Amino acid sequence: MKTQEVRAEGLDTKKFIEEKAKEISLAVGNGLAINALSGGVDSSAVTMLGHKALGSRLKTYFIDNGLMRKDEPSRIVKAFGDLGVNVEVVDARKEFFSALKGITDPEEKREAITQTFYKRVFGDLVKKSGAKYLLQGTILTDIDETIAGIKRQHNVFEQLGIDPEKAFGYKILEPLVWLRKDGVRKVAEALGLPKSIYSRIPFPGPALSARVIGEATPERIETVRLATAITEEVLASVNAFQYMAILHEDKVTGMRDNKREFGLQVEIRSWDSLDARQAKPTRLPFELLERLAKRITDEVPGVVSVTYNIATKPPSTIEAV
Repeated sequence: MKTQEVRAEGLDTKKFIEEKAKEISLAVGNGLAINALSGGVDSSAVTMLGHKALGSRLKTYFIDNGLMRKDEPSRIVKAFGDLGVNVEVVDARKEFFSALKGITDPEEKREAITQTFYKRVFGDLVKKSGAKYLLQGTILTDIDETIAGIKRQHNVFEQLGIDPEKAFGYKILEPLVWLRKDGVRKVAEALGLPKSIYSRIPFPGPALSARVIGEATPERIETVRLATAITEEVLASVNAFQYMAILHEDKVTGMRDNKREFGLQVEIRSWDSLDARQAKPTRLPFELLERLAKRITDEVPGVVSVTYNIATKPPSTIEAV
């Protein structure tokens, strides 16, 4: 499928929403569709667009894979409940951690998450619901990076010659593939989503497993979840495109209470960017970095080192893995 970019500066959000809602309605007909809401701007925009097109014939699920940010399931259920959208939480933590067990290679982790999500978890939901369509928030940057071989995005299929209907048993509708992140934010705002959602910093499809270098065990995910919560709290007022905490695999020598401690190291990244194709590290005040490092080493068990990434994209990428 060929996609043609719709740039944010020339985007007529009202027309776009009307056209995409009509396309979704025509594709699904009198049937049912389902979608997975992660709470990010892409999936949130698709959720509201789908409910505008289908109403109660779109079943929205939050897949609790154990890899999300702190308190994310309850926060998202409440936020969308306030908007009149019912969200059902599916506990799939066991399935995802079982699939990730022993895997350290970044692409193998992404593939394990992809197969678990689309074949096992959503495959079961499709069978139970009788839905023939999955509505998802793939955007143009996801496709670009996957086709270029930079990073296999978990939600890209047809552009790689993969037929989702043959592979998983259902068709996938992607109404946002013409947009990049800045365009999606405009659509999300026009759909009535609150600023806390449409201006939210991006979050990767593989969730916190993309923020753990090496094996994504429940214990290591919990470490990076705590570091992420602190990072997002401390940097909340920073006008950056995205910021994150990353847990490294190697341990480093530290000291605590006048004793040697062989502990964990967390890397902080903060990016200035428009659409994620290119990015520069945010020039954060050193005092802010010091405060962030102190909180992480004080509040996250086992962490003795905090670093800050200063490489640009390219050659770096926004996510570490």
